[in-house]
Amino acid sequence: MCGIIGILSRPSTRPVPTADEIIGGLEAALARCGDPTAVTTAAHHVDDLLKGLPGLIALAGHHELAASITARLDQLDAYAAEVEAGLATGDRDTEELERASAASIALADVLWSLRRDRLRTALAVTDLTGRQAGVAALGGYLAIQQSFSAIDRMEVRGRDSAGLTVFVWGHDLDPADPALADRSRDPLFQTGSVRTSGRCLTFVYKAAAEIGELGDNTRVMRHAVAADQLLRRALSGPNARTAVLGHTRWASVGIISEPNAHPVDSTELEQHGGTPFVVGVLNGDVDNHADLRVAHGLRFHGPITTDAKVIPALVARHGEAVGEDLTEAFRRTVASFEGSVAVGVGSPDHPDRLLLALHGSGQGVYIGLAEDRFVVASEPYGVVEETAAYVRLDGEHGGQIVELDAAGAGTLAGIRRLGYDGGAQPLTEADIVTTEVTTRDIDRGDAPHFLLKEITESPASLAKTLRGKIVEVDGHLRAAVGERALPASVVERLADGSIRRIRVIGQGTAAVAGQSTAALLDVLLGGALDVDAITATELSGFGLRVDMSDTLAIAVSQSGTTTDTNRTVDLLRARG
Repeated sequence: MCGIIGILSRPSTRPVPTADEIIGGLEAALARCGDPTAVTTAAHHVDDLLKGLPGLIALAGHHELAASITARLDQLDAYAAEVEAGLATGDRDTEELERASAASIALADVLWSLRRDRLRTALAVTDLTGRQAGVAALGGYLAIQQSFSAIDRMEVRGRDSAGLTVFVWGHDLDPADPALADRSRDPLFQTGSVRTSGRCLTFVYKAAAEIGELGDNTRVMRHAVAADQLLRRALSGPNARTAVLGHTRWASVGIISEPNAHPVDSTELEQHGGTPFVVGVLNGDVDNHADLRVAHGLRFHGPITTDAKVIPALVARHGEAVGEDLTEAFRRTVASFEGSVAVGVGSPDHPDRLLLALHGSGQGVYIGLAEDRFVVASEPYGVVEETAAYVRLDGEHGGQIVELDAAGAGTLAGIRRLGYDGGAQPLTEADIVTTEVTTRDIDRGDAPHFLLKEITESPASLAKTLRGKIVEVDGHLRAAVGERALPASVVERLADGSIRRIRVIGQGTAAVAGQSTAALLDVLLGGALDVDAITATELSGFGLRVDMSDTLAIAVSQSGTTTDTNRTVDLLRARG
């Protein structure tokens, strides 16, 4: 598994929030302490103010404002801790406790977002830009920082190498600048390389290491970006615009190396005149990549052995054949692939566009609808720092292709969706999904690995799960899970026998927990129902039937973000 990230934005039209608005909003939240929901609503207003480029401009370099925000967040965090502690006391029925717990979680989520998303992002961007950065530079480095942040979260999908391509147009650099020529000579498109196409510059930053820790790759690339004076000069122009296409890799075809790290470019050994310059990223495997290389006479430099290389090369070849229609060139390319793939492509000839494709069931592409920007990621947790709303591509019904247009960034109007056959598939509001996952849910904290984090948090997680659900009735302890966890309709179907099977699903440690759950249920039911534990991927791959209305699925996930589990739940729900 790998991870794709893309950022495509348009100039913001929202006014920059003032310090009075920001601090006033936090004071309003403090004044509502005693009502967690009201505090959350007021804090969300401030969080919205601080999102995007306007929020960054308000915070960047304004240390006194950041200190004032932090002081008030400290007070709000203390109140949130009181609310959480209060859940363990008092006499609430199950439904009331569920509502109070949900209110506590919502409050903790928004306070986390203010401190760990908004303030942290402003500090990280300032570290990249240095002081006195203009609006265009802040916007460019914001896109880069958002990409780094998403890659950090998606490294659990693969981390042996990573890369970012940064397109910059509207800059004031002279195309004849010797610095551009010096950095345009590497045919392997390794870190630090720059390509010039018209008035657009393409910068690339990569890191590759077979052995390392989570976060190593983004640290290496962040240092390279911060030290890149040419990029700084390009972004210093008042009209500079930026788009980013990035990737984190788990190598399956091709060794772990910078030349094989994505994004890869369209350069061939014998470059064809007139072909556009294209970069691409890949999740999954192009199973017929060797056949495609032979069929199209593609020859690449020896160190480049990844199957992803055929993506930009073929898009460039087809682009030469069809002229300016890059989307059609992309469609022809991905339609020729065999295998389950997610693909992203960008070109300096059209830097205000990103092209995406999904085919098969093994990958995911999510297009986050943030304020004035698209945030593309392979998982929902790659977009949630900026938005909870996204559109998900469907690769299981012939494949889908999407063209993103910066002019409509953040809106459905900026998304053109096609089938692999080129037929239009218009989007509607019904295609927008709102996730409940937040960055707090998937934060690794100080743990070197997510597995260690899950292990150390398990006791507290179990205690919170059981809180209020074990009650004493007539001297006996009984489970009282409430209507939300066990709806009356499910109870009725269990009682009348229409549910005959129970499947407990999960992935990783959650699947292990599911095994113990299934074993306990089997004992309690005395064989009355067919109970089994199975990983979500096994069930979706081999255990689905057309009609599964006789099956109760119990999904186990500590974070709630496990893609394989959530996807299997969707498949089961669709089958009854």
